[in-house]
Amino acid sequence: MKKKDWKIKSWILPALALVVFLLTRILAGLSEITEQVYSQGLYPHIASAVSAFSKWVRFSLDDLFYLLLILLFCSLIALLFFRKIKFLKAGKIVLNVLAAVFVLFYFLWGFNYFRAGVNTRLGIQEQTPGTEEFLLVFENLVERTNASCQSFENFNAREIDSLVEESYKKLAPVLKLNYPSGTRRAKNISLSNFFAKAGISGYYGPFFNEVHLNSHLLPVEYPFVLAHEKAHQFGITSEAEANFYAWLVCTQSHSKQLQYSGNLALLRYFVNQGFRLEAYSEIIKKLDDRVREDYRKIREHWMRLRNEKVDKVATKVNDTYLKTNRVEKGIEDYQGVVKFVMDFSLDTAFQQKWHLPAN
Repeated sequence: MKKKDWKIKSWILPALALVVFLLTRILAGLSEITEQVYSQGLYPHIASAVSAFSKWVRFSLDDLFYLLLILLFCSLIALLFFRKIKFLKAGKIVLNVLAAVFVLFYFLWGFNYFRAGVNTRLGIQEQTPGTEEFLLVFENLVERTNASCQSFENFNAREIDSLVEESYKKLAPVLKLNYPSGTRRAKNISLSNFFAKAGISGYYGPFFNEVHLNSHLLPVEYPFVLAHEKAHQFGITSEAEANFYAWLVCTQSHSKQLQYSGNLALLRYFVNQGFRLEAYSEIIKKLDDRVREDYRKIREHWMRLRNEKVDKVATKVNDTYLKTNRVEKGIEDYQGVVKFVMDFSLDTAFQQKWHLPAN
């Protein structure tokens, strides 16, 4: 009887994972319900509860969680090799662990992948800008980046964190955020050197509601990357949307350091989008020498840390992960921030409603 009960219990988690999988297929077509019930309803309470625990631990619990998973699978392989465990039993353990991880991922954060898009959520009208409109916004961005150019010699991570939080709180009604939705204490990635080889400057850990930053970040990058990862903690899954939130939070702050970090980060995406255009060279000529120098330092800094093989593998894994979760463009989704900035810049009604200058 006990053996039979054990066999039944061993299928509970896989069955629950199947239910969650079917639920994801259903919610994929019900973005408004997902937004109201999970993203705006349940998730802020989950974030508050989980982060209330994880904030007291200085190191990354998500990193530890992933390490334990790797050790578990390695241990099972060793036990199988030495014939200390039967293949069927090892298979059931792996199946249950993967099922538990799958269920926890979606319950703790992943259902946010099926919420409404940023234009729908915020009420920003989608635009169909031509080359002329793009070049105008591009040129304005260059001018704003020049005007906001700042030194980071007096860089203070705690002060930057406080300023980013202050801006998020101020913009919460605009960004449709249920502020505070927990505590966003930034933690260093445990294996920052390895992640730097893949060009990863930060990541959000969904299992313990943690914001992670690479210890190799340059001070000028720090505010934007921090704001980006905090956007994920607020339930923003799209990389393009997280970039848009980070840019808006940084540039709408009274801090010149935040403004410059946001504009400089966005400039890279506009450069990538517009370098083939005829007027590109004339616009780029207007960049301040100090901005050019910071842009060069960032590029050379990460190129020195990069390992081509690690970078290619990490890019492929991230691309597959994003596409699996309905981010059709995969790794290219980061570049989508240009569209959202164009929509925002050309929607004067939205700017006037919230008294937001187009920077």
